[in-house]
Amino acid sequence: MLTIEKYAAIDIGSNAIRLLIANVIEQENSPTLFKKNELIRVPIRLGEDVFSVGEISEKNKQRMIDAMQAFRLLMNAHQVKYYRACATSAMREASNGDEVVQIIKETSSVEIEIIDGKEEAAIIAATDLYSVIEKDKVYLYVDVGGGSTECTLYDQGEVKVSKSFKIGTVRILKNLVDESKWVALSDWIKEHTNGYSKITVIGSGGNINKIIKMNRKKSRKSLSYLNMLNFYEMLDALSYDERVVKLGLNPDRADVIIPALEIYLRTMKWSNAEHIVVPSIGLSDGIIKTLYKTK
Repeated sequence: MLTIEKYAAIDIGSNAIRLLIANVIEQENSPTLFKKNELIRVPIRLGEDVFSVGEISEKNKQRMIDAMQAFRLLMNAHQVKYYRACATSAMREASNGDEVVQIIKETSSVEIEIIDGKEEAAIIAATDLYSVIEKDKVYLYVDVGGGSTECTLYDQGEVKVSKSFKIGTVRILKNLVDESKWVALSDWIKEHTNGYSKITVIGSGGNINKIIKMNRKKSRKSLSYLNMLNFYEMLDALSYDERVVKLGLNPDRADVIIPALEIYLRTMKWSNAEHIVVPSIGLSDGIIKTLYKTK
């Protein structure tokens, strides 16, 4: 006998806002299945406002209200039973973040939680991450967003240490990441990976998922450092317009994919990782899993 319920996750990031609707299928004497039903991405770049002027602009505030009202209607149409909405780096730092949360609650009945970097990393860890982690190997998990990068070291299948850094793709585009922040990330990685003979980086985030999809070997779920470097040099040699027209990248992906590659390449270099594994997971998937566990 099957029990099927619909769950939804809303991920309010610095570069985009996403709604994931999933079927949660319970079976007798079998593991629960999580099947993605629909994913909607709205390119509202909150980080551009917040990281520059410290607050969400009136224009983007209205776009957020419109998006949340649409998400509420879609959740109703899909007969979603449970949902959770989480906001990350941009909303954390916005001086009017709490005000926007209240307005959205009043206009759409969507309740938003502003979560910190530690909670963000914990939610992502609740995904299918453990399906790619082997207990006899050491991994540096790197989740790159528009406003921050979360790093977690796994050894013997367990979390050893985790930290969030204010280094993100939108911040880099706005020239808001100075050398001291890179040094802090470098020092942290070198300190915690020192002594391990071999490290594999696990990458997550919209940009690395897109990079894997664009790779010629469609079935590939990992890339070498050299693959990543060659891909970076190829993209960097193209203009923004060429990335949109020739490669078919979305306008809000064509610019941030370059700094994303820079972050992944630096973390691979500093940890002496030869490969990056990409399980194609993100915060939305983790929200669904953690929501299910609490319900």
